[in-house]
Amino acid sequence: MCGITGWVSYRRDLTSHRQVLDTMTETMACRGPDAAGAWVTGRAALGHRRLAVIDLPGGAQPMAVDTADGPVSMVYSGEAYNFTELRDELRRRGHGFTTDSDTEVVLRGYVEWGESLTEKLNGMYAFAIWDSRTEKLVMIRDRMGIKPFYYYETDDGVLFGSEPKAILANPLAASEVGLDGLREIFSFAKTPGQAIWKGMQELRPGHLAVVDRNGLRERAYWRLEVSEHTDDQEATVAHVRELLEDIIARQLVADVPRCTLLSGGLDSSAMTSLAARKLGEHGETVRSFAVDFPGQAENFRAVDVAPSVDTPYVHAVAEHVKCDHRDIVLDGSALSDPAVRQAAIAARDLPVGLGDRDNSLYLLFKAVREQSTVALSGESADEVFGGYPWFHDERREADTFPWLAGGLTLGDTKSLLSQDLTAKLDLDSYLRDHYLSALDEVPLKDGETGLEKRMRQVCYLHLTRMVNTLLDRKDRMSMAVGLEVRVPFCDHRLVSYVFNTPWSLKTFDGREKSILREATRDVLPESVANRKKSGYPGSFDPAYLAAIRRQAGDLLTSGHPALELCRAETLREALDAPAEAITTQQRATVERALDLATWFDLRKPIITID
Repeated sequence: MCGITGWVSYRRDLTSHRQVLDTMTETMACRGPDAAGAWVTGRAALGHRRLAVIDLPGGAQPMAVDTADGPVSMVYSGEAYNFTELRDELRRRGHGFTTDSDTEVVLRGYVEWGESLTEKLNGMYAFAIWDSRTEKLVMIRDRMGIKPFYYYETDDGVLFGSEPKAILANPLAASEVGLDGLREIFSFAKTPGQAIWKGMQELRPGHLAVVDRNGLRERAYWRLEVSEHTDDQEATVAHVRELLEDIIARQLVADVPRCTLLSGGLDSSAMTSLAARKLGEHGETVRSFAVDFPGQAENFRAVDVAPSVDTPYVHAVAEHVKCDHRDIVLDGSALSDPAVRQAAIAARDLPVGLGDRDNSLYLLFKAVREQSTVALSGESADEVFGGYPWFHDERREADTFPWLAGGLTLGDTKSLLSQDLTAKLDLDSYLRDHYLSALDEVPLKDGETGLEKRMRQVCYLHLTRMVNTLLDRKDRMSMAVGLEVRVPFCDHRLVSYVFNTPWSLKTFDGREKSILREATRDVLPESVANRKKSGYPGSFDPAYLAAIRRQAGDLLTSGHPALELCRAETLREALDAPAEAITTQQRATVERALDLATWFDLRKPIITID
C-alpha cells in the first residue's frame, strides 16, 4: 500500500521541475513511511511513497521495464490478490521477473496485455503507467473504488495523486472550492467522479483514463451488471461461503504482521472466524483489535443503526475463535484533542466528517499500527448483503437516497450554514437531480418490477454511492498512520454474485444479511450469529461533549473565517443547551463547526460562491 503522484506535460521539460514533484510526493509521506522514490523524464514525472507489505526488499518504486521500443514505468498503490497466478501466466508467455512483488506482475502484465490487464486483476489498486513507446499515461482504479485516485487536467497534460493534497501541492492547481464542491461536502450523497476542488476529478471506480497529446479520455472497464441467478438457497449459501474462504485466504497474504478489526457484529466476526481457521492451518493465531470507550455500557444510548454495545459480543468472538485480542480504549480527552481532530481532517481532506467516530477511527488505527501493518475489515458487507435497517422497512421506498431517509446524514446542514449559502447551495434540488441520475444508471432485468426492482435500485445506490464514502474514509484514516486495511467483502466476484441474488433469497429467513449469516453460522457464537446490525460505535463519554463545547465556544468568539459560512445563532443555541438535554443534532452542529474551522486552517481554501 502506498501513495502515488505524478505530472505529465507535453510542453514543459519536467526534468527541471523535480523539486515540485518531490513536494507533491512528500504530502503523502504518511501513506508510505518506508521509502520514497521518483522517476523523471522530459514529459513525465512519477512520485511514490512506499508502505512495504509484499517483497520488502524488492518492491521499490517507481518501477520500470525496458522494452525494444522504450521503457514503461509505473507507480502503484494497493494489492493484486491474484498476482501469483498472473505471474505464472506471464512466465509461460516468456516474461522474467527480478522481484517477488505484485507491483512487477502488474507492470509486466501491462506490457503483455496493455489496457486489457484490467480484466485480469483481482484486488484493490490505483496505479499510473507512463508508456514512453506512445507517450501516453494510463491511469487505472479498482472496480469498487477501494483505493483513491484523483487527477487534474492542465493546459498541456495532467496532474494526479492518491489524494487531493498531492495535486494541490503543484502550483498549477488552485485550492478553490465552488458551489458544486460545497454541495458534495454537505450532501452526504457521493457523486462518482466528483472531487470538491475546482478542476479536479476523481477517477471513478472500475474506470481507466488515458492521457496523450490529444487530451484525456476516461472509460469504464467494469460495472455492476445484471445476470440470471440460477442457484437455489442451499447452493447460494454454499457459494458465498466458498467465495469468502478464497477471498480471505488471498487477503491474508503479506510479509508483515496482520490482524482483523473486530466489532462483534456479524460481518467482522465472520471474517475474523474464517481468518482464524485459515491461519490455524499453519499454526498461527489471528490477532484482533476492537475500539471501546470508558463507561460505554453505562452511558450508551441505543439508536437505529447501533442498538447494542459491542464489547460483550467482541469478547464472545475472541473467546470462541481463540483470538489474540486487544481492546483499544479511548477516553473523551483523547477524542476531543484538537490535534486528533486536525489529523483526521487532514487525512480525509474534507471539512466535515463523522465527528468523534472519525477521531476514534484515527486513534484506533494508530494503535493497531503499533502492532500490525495489515488489517482486514468487515466494511461494505451491509451494502453487499443488505444490512441497514432502512433496507427492511418503508424507508426503502423514499424518493431519495435510502440512507438519507434512514437518517444517516451529516446533521442538519440547513440550520448550520448561513441562510445566504443555504439558498445558493439548494441542496434539495442537488440531491434530487443526482438521485434521479443515479437511478437512470441502475441495470434492471427485463420485466423486473415491484419489490425486486426497488431493492435492485437500493442495492445499486449503496454499492455505487454510499460505499464509496465509507471506503474513502477507511482508506484515508488508515493510511494516515501507515496501516493497510483490506476489505474482503468488496471482492468484485462476491459483489457481483450477491447483487444478482434475488431480494427474496437475500432475506429468506426474514432478517437482514440472511445469506451471510447462514454461510458463516457454524463458525460463530450463537449470540453473534443472531445479533442485529450495529454500526461503528460513537462515544458517550460526557468529557468529550464538555471539551468540544468549550472549543466551539472559543471558536464562536474568535472571528474565524469559517464562521462566515455558518449561522452563528445555531451554534450558540447548541452551546447554550444544558449538557444533559443537548440533542444529537446539536452535538453534530458543534462537531461540524469545529471540523470546518480545522479544515480552513489546514487547507486555506478559496471559497467562490457567487
